[in-house]
Order: sequence, then structure tokens, then C-alpha cells
Amino acid sequence: MKLEFRKAEEIDLPLLVQLLSDDELGETREDRSKPLNPRYLEAFRSIDNDSNNQLTVVESRGQLVGMLQLTFIQYLTHVGARRCLIEGVRIARDFRGIGLGSTLIKWAIEQARIEGCSLIQLTSDKQRTDALRFYEALGFKATHEGFKLRL
Repeated sequence: MKLEFRKAEEIDLPLLVQLLSDDELGETREDRSKPLNPRYLEAFRSIDNDSNNQLTVVESRGQLVGMLQLTFIQYLTHVGARRCLIEGVRIARDFRGIGLGSTLIKWAIEQARIEGCSLIQLTSDKQRTDALRFYEALGFKATHEGFKLRL
């Protein structure tokens, strides 16, 4: 399968929201209403204008088949290390289970290296047991306990 990785464009937003909402957890927290909720456009523009954020889509034969967001964070800890945060990893339902997710994460790892990062971190909901196994198989380790506080 020939894949093209490219920067997400505003015109991709409806498909990105569809990808984000296409599972049990996403369908309860995303807004699929038409017209598109304007908060998505605000968020997209903020990400697009931030040089430390990279919203990437993957296409195959002109069809959007995956996405992720990379955020590059400068830390003072670890001797001023730079880290990459991976978020919003999604593969279109019809393209799951064929290795596309692994290809996407390996691409993200290479982007982090290019950006001078010494660490990549990500979170995955504990309910996503398949995703947890997937990340562990790629070499990620669950070394910390994460916390969230909804505001």
C-alpha cells in the first residue's frame, strides 16, 4: 500500500472529526453535528499556527486513512531535553489490522528524532486494551501513572 504523509489542511476537518469519533470512546466525546462545530476549526487553526504542533494525515490513493498529532515540548528536566507527545492517533476502520498503525507510529518516531527529541510519550485510555498492547509491541513502556482532571 502506497502511503502519503502530509500536513493536515482545513478542508480535512470533517474527515478528521469522523476518525476521532469512530469508536466507543470517541463517539461519546466528539461532536459529529453538521455543520461542523466551530470549536474544531478554532483548534485546528491554533494547532496549524503553532510551530511546536504537527497535525498529520495519511492518505492512500487519495483517501484519508489515518491521522495523528505531534507536539514538541521543551523541558527543563532531563538536562533540558526535548520531548514529543503523540496524540489523536486514529486509523480509518476499513484500514485497521494491516500494519498501518505501526507504520504511522514509526514515522512519528522518526519525526521526533529529526526534531531533536530524546523521548516520546503518549497516553492511551486504559479501556483501549488493544491500543495498549499495540504500543507495548512497538517498544513503549508504561513507566508512569497518568492523571487527568476534567475542568
